Amino acid sequence: MVFLRSVSAISRLRSRVAKQSSVSNSVRWIQTQGSSDLDLKSQLQEIIPEQQDRLKKLKSQHGTVPVGNITVDMVLGGMRGMTGLLWETSLLDAEEGIRFRGMSIPECQKVLPAAQPGGEPLPEGLLWLLLTGKVPNKEQVDALSKELASRAAVPDYVYKAINALPLTAHPMTQFASGVMALQVESEFQKAYEEGVVHKSKFWEPTFEDALNLIARVPVVASYVYRRMFKDGSIIPLDDSLDYGANFSHMLGFDSPQMKELMRLYVTIHSDHEGGNVSAHAGHLVGSALSDPYLAFAAALNGLAGPLHGLANQEVLLWIKSVVEECGENISKEQLKDYVWKTLNSGKVVPGYGHGVLRKTDPRYLCQREFALKHLPDDPLFQLVSKLYEVVPPILTELGKVKNPWPNVDAHSGVLLNYYGLTEARYYTVLFGVSRSLGICSQLIWDRALGLPLERPKSVNMDWLDKFMSLSR
Repeated sequence: MVFLRSVSAISRLRSRVAKQSSVSNSVRWIQTQGSSDLDLKSQLQEIIPEQQDRLKKLKSQHGTVPVGNITVDMVLGGMRGMTGLLWETSLLDAEEGIRFRGMSIPECQKVLPAAQPGGEPLPEGLLWLLLTGKVPNKEQVDALSKELASRAAVPDYVYKAINALPLTAHPMTQFASGVMALQVESEFQKAYEEGVVHKSKFWEPTFEDALNLIARVPVVASYVYRRMFKDGSIIPLDDSLDYGANFSHMLGFDSPQMKELMRLYVTIHSDHEGGNVSAHAGHLVGSALSDPYLAFAAALNGLAGPLHGLANQEVLLWIKSVVEECGENISKEQLKDYVWKTLNSGKVVPGYGHGVLRKTDPRYLCQREFALKHLPDDPLFQLVSKLYEVVPPILTELGKVKNPWPNVDAHSGVLLNYYGLTEARYYTVLFGVSRSLGICSQLIWDRALGLPLERPKSVNMDWLDKFMSLSR
């Protein structure tokens, strides 16, 4: 009965929070559009003391209130579903998908500043939202674009570190190595070693590292791409461009639509609450007071895994295997046969299913809308659309999949391929650049709130056997 009452209380709380968020969002938009301060750091200096006080009250007034029950399945299942992390920048709902500071992706597309009227949101605007909880105006976003461009210079030794690796090294290996080399200039490490900053101000050198890192990762990532796939011909940063457009430009893609796609891509891949592998790895390593470079490099190593960020590479390769075997004009019946062939061989259909979501990923849907607008006749997009109709019923029939719907990875590769970025091995690096916004934003708040070293308790199977025998 205690368990049922606890679950019921949590369900009521989640329902109440969901209802309140939709109301408060519209109010927040009105309240924040008039903000005139163009400096992001000064905004945080105002907001952080309020949130520090809020955290203290939560601890003192509600610290002993249980928020859930841990089962043996959760212990054995990789802590899946356990509520155990504070992650301020985004929240993932199983039915609604990701919300950035309370805002859904369609809401962000409506209110965040764009490069052009009716265009995709600028990633700098989302970064401002993640850090402050406020919707920036265009002037604030433009100022942040200029600040990031001013921080984007990459030391020569970073390129030398990457060049020490063979060209055959996976792009993520080269990218993570470049991020580790950037760590040499960590402001947080210097301040901590010199003992010149009180722990209540640890967030300030972390802020400097975070913005430097966010500014520089597109430069490092594009260097890896040009080194591997374009004979090493490097395209320098253009400080007149915004963050997403500049990344596209440095990769070698200057079409207006590709720049729009990159703005959308970076925005929707930026954050996905704290429980996924890359976010959790960044938080875990950062909790040891490792600087943002070390924490983000750990996150990248998690993102490189086939069960996480590498999936976007696997999706396009699988789709191309369908075309190679069956042709571009494959019928739905042929596609069903191919899907069953994949499943019966012991493999999964890449891009389908999710650890938390129980509906179609909103990040998939906004990419689908982009494709319907810009490339409705592309054969690979049409194939993705057919898969959207064919795969979910098959996975439902299989009976082993909790979520038979497509996730973000099911669509991104086809869009990138259409605009000429055809090298699927590189796709996870794009994911990594995007994820820098969310992970670095949360690291700043980890320091501002003084979050402790992460140290969960582990047990062995003997302990579980004894616990179960005593609980009977």
